[in-house]
Amino acid sequence: MKIEEGFWVFGYGSLMWNPGIEVAERRVARMNGWHRSFCMRSVHHRGTYEDPGLVLALDRAQDEFCDGVAFRIDAKHAGPAIVELRERELVSSAYLEEVHDITFRCGQSVPAVTYVIDRDHDQYVAGMPLEEQARIIAEAIGGRGPNDEYLYNTACHLAELGLADDQMDWLVARVKALKSL
Repeated sequence: MKIEEGFWVFGYGSLMWNPGIEVAERRVARMNGWHRSFCMRSVHHRGTYEDPGLVLALDRAQDEFCDGVAFRIDAKHAGPAIVELRERELVSSAYLEEVHDITFRCGQSVPAVTYVIDRDHDQYVAGMPLEEQARIIAEAIGGRGPNDEYLYNTACHLAELGLADDQMDWLVARVKALKSL
């Protein structure tokens, strides 16, 4: 893929509701072999080094999939868009920038820039119980705001798109309950 000719980028978390780049087209898409998970400690955007939050990452899972939003970036905006995406997503090197095939609802597949978790990075925290995730998300605050705001915005956008995510729904309900105590 030649970035300068324009490209697709796959969003599964905050990119869905806050791409922060010039977008030519948006489409619901699926990425097979990966799942959306709160498996990355956030020490910049939704937490701090002293009190890390949690953000979503794509974690490899052979029989799983992740539904999200694909954004087409045209050639005239490709350069600034990839710079902005890298500054945002690669801030701590916990994400890896990779190209993976995504599939639109119509069945067409295209390669897309995708940010996936580096399982060898110290911010990777797979398998954390949902209750612990909820507690962290309810309390953490980072440079881009409260961790629960990130959760709520992502869950709301998934619901608006008709994309079910049972774990996300459970976390929303539990975080709201914890914050009301």
